[in-house]
Amino acid sequence: MKAPLLVHLAGTDERINAAWPAYEAALQAAGVKHTMVQYAGTQHGFNNDTTPRYDAAAAQQAWGRTIAFFQANLA
Repeated sequence: MKAPLLVHLAGTDERINAAWPAYEAALQAAGVKHTMVQYAGTQHGFNNDTTPRYDAAAAQQAWGRTIAFFQANLA
């Protein structure tokens, strides 16, 4: 993998969060530039506004970070 990554994680997603350390170690070993942001108190799918897990504030933050990431890496 050569592209930089922006990873958004829900704060209370135990399964995904448990896998993150090994995934991050693999990214580091491969020299992949990455940023992980974890949104406290959110559940998996917090950015999906069609579910009760939707968190508008966290979704707005994630979207803003995603747009900034695209501007920095795709411009």
